[in-house]
Amino acid sequence: MEEKQNNIWFVTLVLTIIAGYCDTITFVAADKIFSAHVTGNFIVFAYQMIKGSDGDAWIKLLTFPIFMLSVMAGGWISAKFSNRHFLLLCEGIILLLGGAIAYSLGYIDNGEITWPIYLVTMIVVFAMGLQNAFGKLFAKETYGPTTMMTGNVTQFALDIRSFCNSGFKNADFLSGINKGLITLGGFLIGCLLGAWIGQLFGLVGILLPGIAMIVCYYSTKPRINDVKL
Repeated sequence: MEEKQNNIWFVTLVLTIIAGYCDTITFVAADKIFSAHVTGNFIVFAYQMIKGSDGDAWIKLLTFPIFMLSVMAGGWISAKFSNRHFLLLCEGIILLLGGAIAYSLGYIDNGEITWPIYLVTMIVVFAMGLQNAFGKLFAKETYGPTTMMTGNVTQFALDIRSFCNSGFKNADFLSGINKGLITLGGFLIGCLLGAWIGQLFGLVGILLPGIAMIVCYYSTKPRINDVKL
């Protein structure tokens, strides 16, 4: 039980950092596209349209079918493998693939947005779809959603209020606050890192979360990883 709790703490921190990182790096280096929280692309799309943007704005809508296909793929994968963390390995491999493609194309942020950049971005969107599927299918494996922070902020605020009302004595509410700090703090750290790396190296920086995800998988996977028959 203690090992499982340690895994949840570690997995939550890694996943929130990666989600914040990927969401921000694609926003910074790929024409303001959100990869983890794709509904934000509705807002950016609408904004660019009223500002008279060219046809590239429509590419943002492509994130939705790709995201949905990824979530469905995540459901299929989870039904085939008994190790629920196998989805994280798949996500890590896809992120490494995206970073490798960006590197092979010689893309270091130069202010230009070309079709290969959109290709790499959609690969990142697909990876984030797997992470969202993991969060829905295996909610107890993390302290809360790792890609969308609004619900986590709401719960964090409620836990703070309840802890104060208890006279700062209720350990359950304090535990909730600590979990909120891990979730929100991890996402913020990821956003800052994604903005910094994206500004310096563009989408090549996707290699880093790919490596982190694979390390997370091999650090937390159970001993059995059998295909379901």
